[in-house]
Amino acid sequence: MATIPKLGDRLSYDGAVCTVRFVGEVSGTSGSWLGVEWDDPTRGKHDGSHKGVRYFTCKSKSATAASFVRPTRPADKPQSFVAAVTEKYASELAKTSVIKFSNKVAEEVGFDKIQRKQAQLSELKVVIVDGAKIAAPRFEGDEPISKAFPKIIELDLSRNLFQKVGTVVAICSELSALRNLRLNGNRFQDILNDEGLERSEDYLKNIQDLALEETLMSWEEICHIATKFHALTMLSAGTNQLSFLPEAPLSTLASTLVSLNLEFNHFNTVADIASLAKLTSLRNLHLKGNFIATIGQDSSHNLPVLSTSLKYVDLSYNKVSSWAFVDALPSCFPGLTSLRFSHNPIYDNPDPEFSTQSKTVTEEAYMFTVGRLANLKALNFGTISASDRQDAEMFYLGRIAKHLATVPESQEADIIKQHRRYAELCELYGAPVVNRQKEINPAFLEARLITVQFTFQPANKGGGVVEKTTRIPKSFDIYAVKGIAGKLFGAKPLSLRLIWETGEWDPVAGFDDEVEDSSDEEEEDEKREAEEAAHLLENSQQDNRVGKWIKREVELQDGPRQLGFCVDGLEAKIRVEIR
Repeated sequence: MATIPKLGDRLSYDGAVCTVRFVGEVSGTSGSWLGVEWDDPTRGKHDGSHKGVRYFTCKSKSATAASFVRPTRPADKPQSFVAAVTEKYASELAKTSVIKFSNKVAEEVGFDKIQRKQAQLSELKVVIVDGAKIAAPRFEGDEPISKAFPKIIELDLSRNLFQKVGTVVAICSELSALRNLRLNGNRFQDILNDEGLERSEDYLKNIQDLALEETLMSWEEICHIATKFHALTMLSAGTNQLSFLPEAPLSTLASTLVSLNLEFNHFNTVADIASLAKLTSLRNLHLKGNFIATIGQDSSHNLPVLSTSLKYVDLSYNKVSSWAFVDALPSCFPGLTSLRFSHNPIYDNPDPEFSTQSKTVTEEAYMFTVGRLANLKALNFGTISASDRQDAEMFYLGRIAKHLATVPESQEADIIKQHRRYAELCELYGAPVVNRQKEINPAFLEARLITVQFTFQPANKGGGVVEKTTRIPKSFDIYAVKGIAGKLFGAKPLSLRLIWETGEWDPVAGFDDEVEDSSDEEEEDEKREAEEAAHLLENSQQDNRVGKWIKREVELQDGPRQLGFCVDGLEAKIRVEIR
């Protein structure tokens, strides 16, 4: 007679894995039912309640993670680790189909060689048996793991039927060469009281990379497992519905952990991860795809401060909508030199008041981010050269001037407070020119005059640049303006060129290729690139490329077009040149 499943059992139905959360009767029906929580939260029909009655609670927060099934429904047969590896890799040759081209059998020189090598189980170094319905290390009659697969270095045991972490420890205890272990998507039970984890350190001491994604474990449970790996340098704990990281014993993790992946969790603030400050060797932190919008819950709390060892932070695909957040990053991450920040609301719309062309939004966001973060050496996987930084800081300073021009002098301090590096940038490049337009009654003559500052370098005279200022009606065409300039500098009007110096900056071609964010196809490379970015940047040589931003100048062409339509505002700086 088949054994009736009990609470906590892991079952598989037609390849879909679930955990038994309830055994009993359901109101309005006859007979007994199993209440199960599916690993795939989209497979179920409810969240553990039926017709207003709650029968069990799921770990998943999805509304469709649960179902009721009959205990008599046949489940897939579980298998041992030894059987799963043998079935997958030793049977490869038998499963290989003949490859044909135009109904002709192709010579399988390379294929045959590779398949035969995989079939040599004792030589396997990378083993992937995710979703293989593994429930135990080995069954009666199976060969010892240490004898069957002695050379495994990387092992993926994701999405199997384990109930206890101790079962995984038993497998690892026979794999002395193991360095990389992936346990994603498993649903371990009673982790904090798992006897199989006691005295497990000797079996796990050589493993350096551990993945616990989609396990729906708490941070305490994750740390309880991870601290058993005394050589651990990389830990992945993404997609675990984590919203806050409480203080937890970190043991050797504090000094060994270099990279931590917390992507696609539920953090809302940087303060939610403040406990990571104890990880004094952490260099890379991945927070992509959370809901982070602010540094803390409110300004009354002290800013969280993480270790100076932390060089790379990925904050892409979050909810940041204020540049004040970016200004605070150096305080929270004092060692930050490499950042990924794309796909945040503020990055997609960096300056609503002045950013009008969608094609320049990414460029401006890049400039603002670099300009605000003085120590940043890489942004969105692109190295920031010396010329990149200079261009960004000058553009950012010019944009601050535009914002200052929108308010009276008495309110300048309010604008400057929003830009923490303003004084520093003014020392580097000089204070920007603030062209503040006066409020003038349009009926007054003054509203119809433009104050023009002409600058002229005489061709045959050794003197310096000559500057003269005059007021010209907006309605004067360019011919008339040239006549005025000719009279002021004693030159023939039609021999002159008039160049309006706008005081703004324009991007040079080729910029987009470097600042575009990486595509989805590059996701697999992100982890490795991020880990190496900070180290490589410290030794990289400065780039001597030409800057990508130049001052915008507009030549006022001869014609009947009125001056008021050729320049902006009531003040203009025009350079006069001899043709």
